[in-house]
Amino acid sequence: MTVLRKYQLKVVKKHEDWVNKMHRQAFNHNKYPITFTQIIACLNTFGLMKVSGFTFIRNAVKNDYPIVEAITSILPLCDEFIVMSGNSDDGTRELIEGIGSPKIRIIDSVWDDSLKDGGRVFAVETDKAFDAISPDSDWAFYIQGDEAVHEKYHPLIKKEMEEALNKPNIEGLLFKYLHFYGSYDYYGDSRRWYRREIRLVKNIKGIRAYRDAQGFRLNDRKIKVKLIDAYIYHYGWAKPPQGLNNKIRNFNKFYHDDAWMEQNLPETYEFDYGNADKLVHFTGTHPAPMQKRIAATNWKIDFSTKALRKNMTFRRKFLQRVEQLTGWRIGEYRNYEIVER
Repeated sequence: MTVLRKYQLKVVKKHEDWVNKMHRQAFNHNKYPITFTQIIACLNTFGLMKVSGFTFIRNAVKNDYPIVEAITSILPLCDEFIVMSGNSDDGTRELIEGIGSPKIRIIDSVWDDSLKDGGRVFAVETDKAFDAISPDSDWAFYIQGDEAVHEKYHPLIKKEMEEALNKPNIEGLLFKYLHFYGSYDYYGDSRRWYRREIRLVKNIKGIRAYRDAQGFRLNDRKIKVKLIDAYIYHYGWAKPPQGLNNKIRNFNKFYHDDAWMEQNLPETYEFDYGNADKLVHFTGTHPAPMQKRIAATNWKIDFSTKALRKNMTFRRKFLQRVEQLTGWRIGEYRNYEIVER
């Protein structure tokens, strides 16, 4: 039996009453009175596509992660939302409970802090959340605690999910990225920042978070994706100076042992804003869930008057120029296979 045929029968079983009205008897005998694409289109029209959101988090308050904003920025697109809540000591669980949505299911988890090889613990916690989504979900929407999606992209994202649902060659959707840096007014625009990453995957057995959960793989191979014209807004570096000092130290504790931390990131460590290479002033709007946080901002950095590091090697300058002229990022790390744009 082909994969497509198995998926057809899965759809029939999942929505049996509805498909009975569409001549299920003939469908089961391979006579196909209507096409599979037509069935899927009708199912999507009636809102029968199921989407599960999922994430993991620990000590969001202490580390100033906008986890509430992250969750609520994609919650309208989700039928359920799984939060793998780590062993926090700052009221993170209560913070998420305060969202008050019946869609959200919080699962308590204890992190294995010994998994420091490349931030492996992040992938383990992501996999726990993915494994907890409902088995009848069609899509799994991943969001990290310092990311958000602008509501202006919701209609496009829903449309892309509907159109890709019946395409077995598409296993995930690839998003573009804006990395905000130093404040909410600037974003990074150089080879230092990854341009794209997978944030929507089909609910396929064998999908696992890769390395430190920046992306995913299917049975240890790259996932086949469609690149869509929607952005993830990444706010992990949009913090005041002291906040970035704390971020660097706390984040690296999940990658390195105490000896490395003491040698490379001592208590006296001060973050250098000048390593951004190139920043662009942001003139758009931020996602609605982020508005309150941004309005309460109590720091301001004007990068137009702040010197950025300009001592790039000739090679880096050349590669940056090629990308600016052609859009081609030579040597770009891609943990995915683009099969459609």
